[in-house]
Amino acid sequence: MNDSPHEGRPSRLRHRLVPMTGRDPEERGRVASPLELLFDLTFVVAVGTASSHFAELLAEGHPWRALAAFVLAMFAISVAWISFSWFASAFATDDWLYRALTMVQMIGVVVFSLGLPAMFRSVAEGEHLEVRAMVLGYVVMRVAMVLQWWRAARESPPFHDVGMASIRWTVIVQAGWLVVAFAPLPLAVMAPTLAVLAVLELLLPALTQGGAGGTPWHPHHVAERYSLFAIITLGEGVVGTVASSGGLLGGEDGTQWTGNAVAIVVAGVGLTFGMWWVYFATPFGDILTHRRSRGYLFGYGHILLFLGIAGAGAGLHVAGLSLEHHAEIGHAAVVLWLALPVGLYLLTVYLLHTLLLSAGDRFHLLLISLTLAVLAAAVLLAAAGVAIAVCLLVVMLAPFVTVVGHETVGHEHQRRMLEALEAP
Repeated sequence: MNDSPHEGRPSRLRHRLVPMTGRDPEERGRVASPLELLFDLTFVVAVGTASSHFAELLAEGHPWRALAAFVLAMFAISVAWISFSWFASAFATDDWLYRALTMVQMIGVVVFSLGLPAMFRSVAEGEHLEVRAMVLGYVVMRVAMVLQWWRAARESPPFHDVGMASIRWTVIVQAGWLVVAFAPLPLAVMAPTLAVLAVLELLLPALTQGGAGGTPWHPHHVAERYSLFAIITLGEGVVGTVASSGGLLGGEDGTQWTGNAVAIVVAGVGLTFGMWWVYFATPFGDILTHRRSRGYLFGYGHILLFLGIAGAGAGLHVAGLSLEHHAEIGHAAVVLWLALPVGLYLLTVYLLHTLLLSAGDRFHLLLISLTLAVLAAAVLLAAAGVAIAVCLLVVMLAPFVTVVGHETVGHEHQRRMLEALEAP
């Protein structure tokens, strides 16, 4: 270590506690830290577990129970990730205490993930909802989060009220989840209780920051964090492709490719790539710079987007199970359960674009209509008896309607919208 009086001091300070006074929301060159990237890896396991169990329940012929369990899982995953990411954007110090508490949160995510299989099984059985391990994982995560907020409240007087309100409401909501997990509530009572707790989770920013001016989050940093998490969930499309095509390869060495295997690979990678292209066509960071008041809409609106992406990965997995004759649902249903999350994802991207910019575009209506027509055509073709591999290739075309539209005409429309947003 360099111990010179000028170069040594910053190095030594890095190993001491740094006052959690709040980051500069206009800090130049702010990017995701290695710690944030490591933290995200724990959510790879959570998203993958939820998607695989969703696919298995769908293939077994329990679509609505599968959907209910998947929505609950992805909602919980998204809320946990959002909670950490926005706090980190505003208050990350990257000193030893911050890192240690982040590690505790990572442990909580792993515990939560280990509870997902039991939750899916309980929903499939329909007799009760087993969420004890999931809630215990949340307890671990939120104990660490409360300690982080306590430190911010103590060390940053301008954000003292926000920090204390965050602690108070986080504890209240978590107590509600503990009641759901460990009290013998009948399903008739549990369902509305879950709905109330979900609404409270979504209202936490309003309850804690509504009248206090919010926290000093960084627009481009937040946008980058969400884009990275979108890539993580898009990875489930690749996982679903591999899971779908692996059993369709012939020969002991897996070198004899069938037409179905080729179609799955092309459709899976093509669909994932198209969805990626659509997401990154919108400069969310630039928009948030001028629309900080829309941060809540951006942050929680992405829950539907993440749900659609992960659902598409599960749909690809179901398609593979169907082609291997391991699914108990018809071909039309298989294609439908891929088309639905893809449609949800694309509609959410358009909706976020419109609401964040406060500007509609008739050209978008045309693209949305064509996209929905492509997805509907894929389902109708499957219902008419067309090979499922062909229908998957049709679904793959859906995001490319937007890609072609944006790259030919839409980018100019978007440029004018951004110029209007930036105009004084």
